[in-house]
Amino acid sequence: MRSSRWAIVGNDNHERHDVSNENLKLRTKQFALRVIKLVENLPHDMTSNILGRQLLRAGTSVGANYRAVCRSKSAADFISKMGTVEEEADESAYWMELLVDAGKIKAVKTSALLQEANELTAIAVSSINTARKSKSRR
Repeated sequence: MRSSRWAIVGNDNHERHDVSNENLKLRTKQFALRVIKLVENLPHDMTSNILGRQLLRAGTSVGANYRAVCRSKSAADFISKMGTVEEEADESAYWMELLVDAGKIKAVKTSALLQEANELTAIAVSSINTARKSKSRR
């Protein structure tokens, strides 16, 4: 397994990098699977289909893009790819909020998944900020 040294910036312990990378890979994959289940349980109407497709696209791309982050070649590459993870996680939250606000799904059904989307967004933002600080010190 190849791991980017940028994946967890500011930590020189490569063994810990691999554990952290694998943990976030698993977490983002589980997020995608939960999004899939949520979308499959939406009502079968035009609005739900359109918003559900958007959520499905954004929610499943979080993990795919994080895998790309783990293969980043430089700090700039890491920051760029992690920016995509941030955008997709935040967009997933948006589509879930919209589905709730449109009355297509109850808030209680999305609360844990919405919280996970917000946590993944925060992790991405924090990682980007750390990478930028580390990059500016070089």
